[in-house]
Amino acid sequence: MDYLFIALAILALIVGLIGDVLPVIPGPAVTYLSLLFLHWTDRFDFRSYEFLVIVFLICAVITVLDYVVPAWGTKKFGGSKQGTWGSIIGLLVSVIGLPILGISIGPFGLFGLLAGPFFGAYFGEKIAKKQEKEAWRAALGSFIGFLAGTMMKITFTLVISVYVIGDIIRGFANM
Repeated sequence: MDYLFIALAILALIVGLIGDVLPVIPGPAVTYLSLLFLHWTDRFDFRSYEFLVIVFLICAVITVLDYVVPAWGTKKFGGSKQGTWGSIIGLLVSVIGLPILGISIGPFGLFGLLAGPFFGAYFGEKIAKKQEKEAWRAALGSFIGFLAGTMMKITFTLVISVYVIGDIIRGFANM
């Protein structure tokens, strides 16, 4: 049974990394599952409950920030409330709408995911009657915020990958 959980842990790492950039898969949550899969083994569990709780909390914070940071970027680059809300709505439309349209995987899905907050912020600023330059600047802030959120998720996945792979290697070395 341990080998099944090891395979699932490795699969969760791969799917989690894919989910860090695709809207339909919650990357950090799937990555966190890899730790749980190892925890359910007899020989490959080297992490305490405290560690698992702390990592869970970090995962939850990153998941929330992933939705907040694009809006923060919009605001930081001079966006209005309408631009901030446009960024949030654009992100939600791309996360929910693209999979419904069957455009969640591939370059079009990634483009749509990047474009959602960007154009949402832009149109929000246009609704607020901002000048063209200000609207594009707010959209750029949203895009930078989105990239920052994605980098947080990827970093989380890579750090957890080091722990999981290290635990697997250590487990095999102790056999």
